[in-house]
Amino acid sequence: MKFRSTKLKSPQVTFKEAVFRCLPSDGGLYVLDKVMDIRQLFLPMDEKTAFRELVAAAAPALLEGELDPVSASKAAASAYDFEPELIRLDEDFSLLNLYKGPTGGFKDFGIAFLSAMFEELMNDSAMILSAARADTGASMAHAFSGRKGVSLVLLYPSGQIRGLDPSAFAHNGGNIIPIQIKGTFDDCQRLIAETINDREFAERYNVTSANAINAGRLLPQVFYYLYAFTQIKNTLTGDLIFSVPSGNFGNLIAGLYAWKFGMPVNGFIAAMNANNAFGDYIRGKPFVPRPLVATNSPALDVSIPSNYERLASFYDEAPAVMHNMVHPASIGDEQTLKTMDSVWKKYGMHIDPHTAVAFAAAEKVIVANNWKGHAHTVVLATGHPAREANTVKEATGQTAAVPQPLLALQKRCDPIAVIPAQLEAFEGAIASCF
Repeated sequence: MKFRSTKLKSPQVTFKEAVFRCLPSDGGLYVLDKVMDIRQLFLPMDEKTAFRELVAAAAPALLEGELDPVSASKAAASAYDFEPELIRLDEDFSLLNLYKGPTGGFKDFGIAFLSAMFEELMNDSAMILSAARADTGASMAHAFSGRKGVSLVLLYPSGQIRGLDPSAFAHNGGNIIPIQIKGTFDDCQRLIAETINDREFAERYNVTSANAINAGRLLPQVFYYLYAFTQIKNTLTGDLIFSVPSGNFGNLIAGLYAWKFGMPVNGFIAAMNANNAFGDYIRGKPFVPRPLVATNSPALDVSIPSNYERLASFYDEAPAVMHNMVHPASIGDEQTLKTMDSVWKKYGMHIDPHTAVAFAAAEKVIVANNWKGHAHTVVLATGHPAREANTVKEATGQTAAVPQPLLALQKRCDPIAVIPAQLEAFEGAIASCF
């Protein structure tokens, strides 16, 4: 499998090179140069197939020549002691629970596999940069803590840091370096891109990123789409639709790759909150970023999606097909709360606000397209409801039970440094840890 830049000015690279370089020198993002059809691999699988079994089979097929079956099985075992859970709610909806990992969020799946890949493919030390909110940071720290030869720099916007273990910090002999900036999440993503493109600094520390801009983080998210299909295919009647909470759009890109790899699916719903400027682009209009709006589904509060160029590459290749495959929908805060309450009352299940945005978007698009009775929609549940306990309480009047592994994630801790959102300050804070 070869990767190319979205700007087409850099040479093709292997998966390993895409993982460790992270960003092409021309300023684009790595995307697959040619898409492989692996349907003969997963179509025979069914609800009896374990997630690790699917990963161990799919990974070497996709990474032929770079990852053999033995290494793939080893990486799958190292990454996953958890798996997704598909719950069929009724004839119209299923939930794909992606919060079964150690930190209760969907990012555990991509990050866990990427961390295993670093150990499997690495010949030298590496420094991984990640723009992180509390949920992403905890997931990153859990996956990379103690990995040999790896240092993890977590860059947070202003606000609280929770769920990290200070004993794993660099100044305590560990390999985790949390740094807080006086700025926004978009500033964090900008600083990481600037640091990677500072070639002298990046080469000195072997810098890469574990955010969704890294193809090695994005690719394993394909696995849970394939897994969902294997779990539902024998009971599926009508079309198959996935409704995806969309902020940086990495999850949607992964679903589109699963489709390209041969997964039978009829469409995707790009579910957004008030930060919905990218919906205009999906509808065929120019993408014009808007000021960030704070909502009750904060993980979707992104004004400039980091995966913009990847999604644009799909549309550049086949705009008519993509306009029929991806259906954007925007959901406001009030409707988000109403949907959390209605799901609780109808199914006896709590969902977090990001999942509620996807559920409400699905209901909206189904009505608009007259799909009811003709399609089954799998809604991606991207976060454990206990992580948004206050919003769950506000919406339903009920208290979401907190699993024991998530209790530790509520503990606040301090970063190693608090800096302005400037490249020089960021690189200086990193260098001070070595």
